[in-house]
Amino acid sequence: MEVESESTAGPNWLDLPRDLTSNILQRLGAFEILTSACGVCPLWWNICKDPICMCDYSSYYNNFFFWKVSNNDYDKEEMVKICCNAIERSCNHLEDIDIEGFGNDDILNCIANNGSHLRSMRFVDCYEISEEGFSEAVRKLPLLEKLVISDNRLTEVSIAVLGRSCPLLKSLKISRLGVYAAKPSDDLALVIADTMTNLCYLDIKGDNLTNDGLLAILDKCPFLESLDLQGCRYLELSKSLEKRCIDPINHLRLPNFYVFDDYDYSPCEYDFGGDYDSWYY
Repeated sequence: MEVESESTAGPNWLDLPRDLTSNILQRLGAFEILTSACGVCPLWWNICKDPICMCDYSSYYNNFFFWKVSNNDYDKEEMVKICCNAIERSCNHLEDIDIEGFGNDDILNCIANNGSHLRSMRFVDCYEISEEGFSEAVRKLPLLEKLVISDNRLTEVSIAVLGRSCPLLKSLKISRLGVYAAKPSDDLALVIADTMTNLCYLDIKGDNLTNDGLLAILDKCPFLESLDLQGCRYLELSKSLEKRCIDPINHLRLPNFYVFDDYDYSPCEYDFGGDYDSWYY
């Protein structure tokens, strides 16, 4: 019986070197670390206090988000607390954050105070973000290079703050609530042209810009490689303006081809290839 017991006994996880245990825990997402792993034992609790893998919310979103929503048990307030806890544990090493559905000014403020090295930020379906909260946050994110922010109420005022505060910004994807109800306007396009001259990737599908706004972007953003204009119904491209877009831009989507979301792709005559999501990530 003693021999059998010895042969079936598993390894003692507590005997693993700390750096090896830390390496294992890094393969978990922030949600699992903060809600499960940290409660396994005192050793793991201590290791989970280190800034390990605290900026990856993909595991939470893919494995947990839809289940909670479908069961009407989604607690935004609790997720905001967990998210802020994760950001604070990053000890100012946060470089990339991706949030859907529960982002608000509290999270933005936490990112601003703990993310001076942040390079990529994605907020989708985060309706509670205010213009003031967004403006205050981006002023503290000078290294930001990529931003995706959809279904928001931001105006050109806060987007101008973004452009002036984040000179390294190379990728911008933005869609705003109520834009289809508005009249033709080049306000956003002119702000982008005046403050984001280093842009390489721009997605403003559904915006109300006109030919003048498009020309301003083409004139002042010489490094632009990818441009998505789908659903921009006030654009009336002449052959010359169409050619002006095609010549310097490798990935172009014109107004008459509209994609309702990132996963429904309708090929465009002037799309020269490349994965859609790779333009921004």
